[in-house]
Parts: sequence; structure tokens; C-alpha cells
Amino acid sequence: MFKKIMKGGHRKASKSDSTEKYAFGPPGSHNPSSVVVNHAFRPVLNAPEQNSSPSVPIAPPPLSTAAVEPLPLLRDVPVAERQSLFLRKLQICSYQLAFTDMLKTVREKEVKRRTLLELVDFFQSGSGKITEVCQEEMIKMVAINICRCLPPASHENTGQEVTDPEEEETHLDPSWPHLQLVYELLLRYVVSSDTDTKVAKRFIDHSFVLKLIDLFDSEDPREREYLKTILHRIYGKFMVHRPFIRKAINNIFYRFIYETGRYNGIGELLEILGSIINGFALPMKEEHKLFLAKALIPLHKPKPVATYHHQLSYCVTQFVEKDYKLADTVIRGLLKYWPVTNCQKEVLFLGELEEVLEATQSAEFQRCMVPLFRQIARCLNNPHFQVSERALFFWNNEHIVGLIAQNRHVVLPLIFEALEKNILGHWNQAVHGLTVNVRKMFMEVDAELFEECRRQYEEKMARAREVEDQREMTWKRLADVAAERGGGNLVAV
Repeated sequence: MFKKIMKGGHRKASKSDSTEKYAFGPPGSHNPSSVVVNHAFRPVLNAPEQNSSPSVPIAPPPLSTAAVEPLPLLRDVPVAERQSLFLRKLQICSYQLAFTDMLKTVREKEVKRRTLLELVDFFQSGSGKITEVCQEEMIKMVAINICRCLPPASHENTGQEVTDPEEEETHLDPSWPHLQLVYELLLRYVVSSDTDTKVAKRFIDHSFVLKLIDLFDSEDPREREYLKTILHRIYGKFMVHRPFIRKAINNIFYRFIYETGRYNGIGELLEILGSIINGFALPMKEEHKLFLAKALIPLHKPKPVATYHHQLSYCVTQFVEKDYKLADTVIRGLLKYWPVTNCQKEVLFLGELEEVLEATQSAEFQRCMVPLFRQIARCLNNPHFQVSERALFFWNNEHIVGLIAQNRHVVLPLIFEALEKNILGHWNQAVHGLTVNVRKMFMEVDAELFEECRRQYEEKMARAREVEDQREMTWKRLADVAAERGGGNLVAV
């Protein structure tokens, strides 16, 4: 659904909008004061108070059995009465029902579900525009239902030690049958061609958008998927919110990297950013380059990077494809956060590095090739065969092989020792075979350089053997002296 909605555009507001048929008649033709709609709001954690915002509702009336009663369908009443009926339906949808016990308020839950479903169908059928009063009350109803305190994570409830996010069980919100319809209603409202952004931005304001972004920490993947779609459509339709949305996402990344180390929606936020980065104009603004250096690259550091690495790698690669001069910054950033003891993470880094190198030009490659191939040499000798094998796969990429061939006088001396060690002693046969092929490739490209590197390597090994022999002789002399002085009980090492 996300891709389908992405392809659809939104119609720019025109003067003809004022003459279009309204589902409830023209604005101001009905007096909504006869319907009193009170609302409740449960704030999301870390959402700042903005009392002046029109999207912040007030507390709802207490729930009573008589309050939630089935109402006539919108299509069954005259146009003149639809606004009043629409507001009454919003009032029903604003009631909070407990889903911890599925046997309680069963009738009320069904009435609310059917009412939400009717509102979704109303927007999906394109029945016409709704008045500003109804738009405002609808956004308030949406805020009441979705803007809530998220339940604590499982380890916070039990006091157990924090586990790997990949190993945790997925938490599914029991109220999802209602939440899904609320999100679907909001989505239909945002993407509707009848929604005038000049009017809607008064209700979908910064406060509302910030609360939406905070909900990305939900443990329910279904909710995060809807949030991803809705936020991306808001970013595309409401240009006034674009800098604010980027800054809010940036702040979440900072909090995740430097404070909490846990956030459920990093992957979904990065997926949105991947599309946003793809639309950046050239030359790229300094603000965007700073975002790459200060937020995206440090996202490689947290332990759960594997849960969102695919989306992160796409975002980083998009930057390099947009501006090839950023390749040096990205490669040095990857080397800065290169894992030391996590082999699976190292394999991910090597895969991302290959994608970045595919978009790297010769000038940028030369700036970072020395520290880069020192790290690759360490990967070649890694006892974990997947790391060593993944590093050797670089020589299957024609563009990377071309860059290496142009700079072989620098690259080969850096990795020659690692290649020789693999041939002499690596335990894995696949790694041994790949190393032989890479070694043969260098020999065919520049036999003279290869022989020079081999000569230097043999001289280095000879010096190392001399040093080892000298060390053993020194220890032997010390042992002999100790024995002559009566220290025969000493153990020579």
C-alpha cells in the first residue's frame, strides 16, 4: 500500500475548490453549536506541551452505555443533516475503550468499529469535501485515539536484563482493530485530493506531527508501517512541515545514539529518509551534509544496527550517488565505527562499503585508500571465514577492481602480507581458493610490482626470524648464567 500511495500525487489547491460540492453543504450553512463534542488526550512521552495548538483536545465525557449507540448511515440522511451526524459519529469514535479485557464493553467496541469503518469508506468513496469544522474535530478524534502513552518495553516491565532486539518477541497492540481504522482514516484524509493543505495545516500542525513521530517507538510493526506511510505523505503534501520533520527525526537519532540505545522505529524513519534524500536538489545544502556526518554515520555505532542496517546503507549510498565528493567522508566514517569483535556486523559493513565504493570516483578513492585497505587487510586475515570471504568478494566487482588497478602501487603493498598469510595458513578452503585467485590477478596485472612486493615480504620475514632467533639465544644465555649461579631450579621459557 505504501508504494501504491507514493505513486499518487496530490492536486494543487485552486480557485475552483471554492465552488466544489460539499458533502455537508457549503461551510457555515449549518450551525454546529447544537452538537457538543468533548475530547480526551493522552500525551505521548517526550512530546512538548503546546497549549495554543488547535489540535490538542480536551477531556472527554465519562463513558456510558447510552453514549455509544448506533447512528444512521451518512448516506441515508439529507445533505443538510450530514454535518451534525458526522460530528456525532466523531464523538462516538472519541470514546476510549479498554482492550485489556476483551469481554468488557463488547457492544460499544463493535459500534465504534462500525462507525470508524463507515468514516473510512466515506473518504475512500470520494463523497465530497467536508467542512473545516469537521476536519478539525476529526483530527482531534484521531489524536485522542493514537496519541497515547506507549506501554513500557518487556525488559522494563520484568526488570530483566536488556536483550538483543532481534531476539525479543513482537508485541501486538490488542486495540489494533480500532487503531488500524483510525490510521486508515487519517491516511485517506491526508492523501485525498479534496484536502486543501492551506486549511489542513492548521490542524495537522507541528504539535500533531511531533506526536506522530514519537509514536514510531511503538513495538507493534503494523502501527509503525502505517505511521511510515502517513508521515511520508505529510512530508510530501505539507511543504511547510518539511524542515521540522527532518529536525524531529534528527533529534530522535541523537537520542537513540547517545542516550537510550533503544528505539523501535529507526528502520521505518530511515526508509522515509531514503526517499527524501533521493529528492535532494544539487548542489546539496550544508544542512544535509551535516545530517550525514552527525546522524547517519554515527548510526553505525549502536549495537542493534543489524535491525536497520539495510535502510541505513541505502540512505548513505544515496548521499554518495547524489554527490560523489562525499565518498571520502562516508568511508572514513565507516572505518571510525568499524566493529572489532562482532563478525556479523563486520560482514554488514563490508557489504555497505562495497556499495559506497561502486559510486566512488578515483580522486575520492585516492584520499582514503590507505586506511581503507589497511582495514581490508585485517578482514582478509579474519579467522571468521564469512568476514574474510566477504572482503575477497571485492575483487568480483569490476568498478572496484578498476580503482585498485589504477592505484596498485599503493594497494598491493598494503594487502600482500595478508594474502600470503591466507595462502599459508587459513583454515577455510573457500577463502584459500579466493585468495589464490586475487593473488593471481595482481600477478597478471603487474608482475614486476608483484615480485617487488614478494621480495620485500621475504626480507621482512627473514628479519622477523632473525629477531626471534636472537630472542631465543638471549633467553638461553640467561638460563645458563642462572644455572651457573646455583639457580638450577629455575624453569627456562
